Amino acid sequence: MSDESYPNMCIFHTLDGLREGLSRFSEPSRVALIYAVRSDDQIRVYDPQNLLQGHEPILKELYLDSNEWRRAPTDFEMVRRFGQIQVVKNLDLAGLISCGGRSYSIFYQMWFTEHHPDMCSTGPTERWLEHAAWLLSHDFSSDNKFCTGASGYVLREYATHAVRDYIVDELNLMMGLDTQLRVYPILDAILGISNTREEGAWPRGSLIFVEPRSLDLIGFMARFPVLEQPALENFKHVRKLLQAVENSNRRLISDGQNIVGIADGDMPKYSIRADFLGQHGFLVLNGNLVCSFAGGRFHTKTFLAKLVQLEEALLESRLDNDAMHQMFKIISYIVHKAESANYGCTLVIDLNEQPIYISGQHLEEPLDLTDDKMLELATDLAKVDGALHIGADRQLHGFACLLDGRAVASEDRARGARFNSALRFTAVNPNPIVIVVSADRPVSVIQEGVELSAQCILRPVSWLMATPPTLQEWLDSERI
Repeated sequence: MSDESYPNMCIFHTLDGLREGLSRFSEPSRVALIYAVRSDDQIRVYDPQNLLQGHEPILKELYLDSNEWRRAPTDFEMVRRFGQIQVVKNLDLAGLISCGGRSYSIFYQMWFTEHHPDMCSTGPTERWLEHAAWLLSHDFSSDNKFCTGASGYVLREYATHAVRDYIVDELNLMMGLDTQLRVYPILDAILGISNTREEGAWPRGSLIFVEPRSLDLIGFMARFPVLEQPALENFKHVRKLLQAVENSNRRLISDGQNIVGIADGDMPKYSIRADFLGQHGFLVLNGNLVCSFAGGRFHTKTFLAKLVQLEEALLESRLDNDAMHQMFKIISYIVHKAESANYGCTLVIDLNEQPIYISGQHLEEPLDLTDDKMLELATDLAKVDGALHIGADRQLHGFACLLDGRAVASEDRARGARFNSALRFTAVNPNPIVIVVSADRPVSVIQEGVELSAQCILRPVSWLMATPPTLQEWLDSERI
């Protein structure tokens, strides 16, 4: 094995595990690395899926036109002496999350991944990148020249640890190092409770974890005797108690070990809250969204469509800015209501000057959807089989509409009647945009017989044996 083969394999396994782990945590994700092993080395780039494409000017400015990145902080010798890693924070590049570090074995490394629009918070992802930097530094410093790929296995399953690391860092910044909340048992309990049904129903309600010393600040409606407080690890018991706070402003209160009681009103400033919303839920730290949870795993998605493709399609339409903003607000409200209530629906956004005729239930007078009452009515009408017909005038012209058309090559029998009918309809009616909301799939934005919201399949990461190119070589190359 050549001198370069071992570090190259370490880089490959670390990046591949990081990519797979982040893809499970959010959406299919690409990962890239910029690094220099020694302080006088040229900076190198490993970007197998072209994540950094489009950022060439700023990377050239940061790493070739300037030597600022080579200037290690004054306390770097302390880091070298004790084998630690000194974190290098996010570069704040548009559309990217980045984090890296300096260590004795790798002078500089910066990891990058995608900042998806549907993310609760970037904090856990940053901790993930930070841990990748730590693991790669550890692998480079090892005398064992047999690469096992263990770092990749760790990073594939790092979701719970990334959430924990982020919460602990934030609590330490806010409260100091003497916090009594143990985060791992709390996270285990949240996942356990979220997967526990009661008489077939998924859990709903809020569970708040507060510092034991802050319990006296809470105005309890009901408090349990110390010797009778239900243990947090008894998921079934806690799930039963959640029924007492469903669909209300009441919350279960825990000190991180037991359920202390039930309260409403203001909570202590520093707390961890789990909002159970049926088959999924959200984890909130001091009022700020951290992540979601579903299916026994933590995720970063908000479970609400961002409708980026719809926004882009409206930008290309003839609507003026005010009309476009109103239309996007109306559609977002209806879509998010359907997602929250777990029902499917279809919306036809008819951008023609005169709305086209669509078979369905018509109205004597269209409903003005800029009126909140009419918008709420349209949201309920969306539950009826068939599509809502919304004109460029932001009015509802019909509901329970039937969409038809000729068969198209892009049909997918696995997607059901709503999706395929929308493909056929837009193939013969190119101006309308159709939004399909399914109870068990992401929201689809369809125009001209094509799903605009379809995800591109990323090309696989090939095995790395050659040393990654220098940044200058990478800039000079023609990348596909």
